[in-house]
Amino acid sequence: MATPISHLAVPLALTAALGPDMVPPGLMALALACAVLPDFDALGLWLGIPYAHAFGHRGFTHSLLFSLALAGAGSLFAPELGAAPSIVFLVLLVSAASHGLLDAMTNGGLGIAFFSPFSNRRYFLPWRVIEVSPLGLFEIFSWRGLRVLGSEARYVWIPCVIFGLAGFAVRGLFGPI
Repeated sequence: MATPISHLAVPLALTAALGPDMVPPGLMALALACAVLPDFDALGLWLGIPYAHAFGHRGFTHSLLFSLALAGAGSLFAPELGAAPSIVFLVLLVSAASHGLLDAMTNGGLGIAFFSPFSNRRYFLPWRVIEVSPLGLFEIFSWRGLRVLGSEARYVWIPCVIFGLAGFAVRGLFGPI
């Protein structure tokens, strides 16, 4: 998996690119939560749920259906979030789905069950360029952890910063999207 820190890059980039008129603070906070929520399936490891199980790590909570369900549920709160339901849905969908996509770019684990519950087959993307993150909190500060953070900087953060800045520049030139 990518580190929880790097799963935040996509919703932060969307917020920067689209601006506060389209992604108000409440929506940004919910998008950040949706981007890391799929990893709550890792708790199953301590509950005895096998990694390869449909509800194991990188299983159902990393699926596209789970992302759609999160986005749909979140869009019900559009009035409270101060954004149009379609914007809420799209921002939350991209944020949640990006989690599985980033994990599918790592060089470890069993892959992602993108089509769960219909299929538990696990997939990786053809570009497995992100070093898989260690599971221990303190291991992230080891040499291996620093290699992981370096690969995430290169393949997650730099592209997200470029995307966010490009959107910010377009909004600066042409006004809100």
